[in-house]
Amino acid sequence: MFADRAKIYIRSGKGGDGHVSFRRELYVPNGGPDGGDGGRGGDVIFEVDEGLNTLYDYRHRRKFKAQDGEEGGKRRCHGKDGGDIILKVPEGTIIRDAESGRIIADMSGENRRQTILKGGRGGAGNQHFATSTMQVPKYAQPGQPAQELEVVLELKVIADVGLVGFPNVGKSTLLSRVTNAQPKIANYHFTTLTPNLGVVDLEGGGGFVIADIPGLIEGASEGVGLGHEFLRHIERTRVLIHMVDAASTEGRDPIEDIYAINKELKAYNEEIAARPQVIAANKVDVLGGDEEPIERLKKEFEPQGIRVFPISAVAGQGLKELLYHVKELLDAAPQEAVIFEPEFFPSEELVYVNLPYTVEKSEEEEGVYIVEGPRIEKMLGYTNLDSEKGFAFFQKFLKDTGILDELEEAGIQEGDTVRMYGLAFDYYR
Repeated sequence: MFADRAKIYIRSGKGGDGHVSFRRELYVPNGGPDGGDGGRGGDVIFEVDEGLNTLYDYRHRRKFKAQDGEEGGKRRCHGKDGGDIILKVPEGTIIRDAESGRIIADMSGENRRQTILKGGRGGAGNQHFATSTMQVPKYAQPGQPAQELEVVLELKVIADVGLVGFPNVGKSTLLSRVTNAQPKIANYHFTTLTPNLGVVDLEGGGGFVIADIPGLIEGASEGVGLGHEFLRHIERTRVLIHMVDAASTEGRDPIEDIYAINKELKAYNEEIAARPQVIAANKVDVLGGDEEPIERLKKEFEPQGIRVFPISAVAGQGLKELLYHVKELLDAAPQEAVIFEPEFFPSEELVYVNLPYTVEKSEEEEGVYIVEGPRIEKMLGYTNLDSEKGFAFFQKFLKDTGILDELEEAGIQEGDTVRMYGLAFDYYR
């Protein structure tokens, strides 16, 4: 069974807790705190593997977890960082948030490796909390929690040209004649159960990748037949070869077939249906010199700007003319590969879980406001405030979570100080 879709659970590593300990050395009467920091949790990383062409590895194993960071130790010993987990996927795999369906990453083009979930930072040991007024701190920072997410992996094959049409019209035979692919060929419906890829090499240089998409039937866009499972594989193609049985060997009208398939393409994605098309009128060797079916097709579609090429995939007739016209269409079409843009950013959006926080005015210091709680700890654990992007996210976080509104309700004024654990900044509107 061709595996082009899988649903899995992924989890990064939890940060190790900071350690609480104190120096106990001979002739050192009042040894200070020496608790070490916890280790960083492991990341969840997706990586393109050129040797893979399906998502079969994810059909039976569904849970993937990175290692947790180890707790800090005595004598300022740093806990061991947790190991990352690297998940190998074929090129063209799209990673979606299972709940919302939004795209997290498209593993194609230049994107060969991407960290999807970051491990939690290790907690600071008690060595960091000693002050002139608190010389024996008996607490340490806990490690940041892990991130977890359920994702859907969806493979969309990468090809320049998509070969579409009803079942049993000769698509696999054509692919076997013009490329080095060896698809299964037989005289019954749905011979092709997986998308097949082949490379077309043309004389004089140039070539393209062609994908034989399993046969579509009416209602495919609504889940009828097998074709609906594979419509996603033509999303990256730039040109479509629409193949029909010009001899009507199974009693179907080729003109009606073309309109029916185009209707399914439009129902699935109007942008795909609008891409350049060419019609390959197959099985002319069966016509015995009868030109009437070809003339009907040309009269119907060439005024719409769609060329019709009579071919025989079995005999190899007319293939050269068809392929060179397809190459011309490709050269005229936009050269950019179809890359799907991210819509969901786990490092930002997973902070917005329903965790509590508090906003309070300090009773000890004038003009100081303290914001604390698990949500704040989690945000700080995953955000690098030293980077421009991280600081912009920090500002967005304060606004979107309503923290700025609560500070204003608590009476904060410009120039007052806001403290969040080890972070302090002046408030300005």
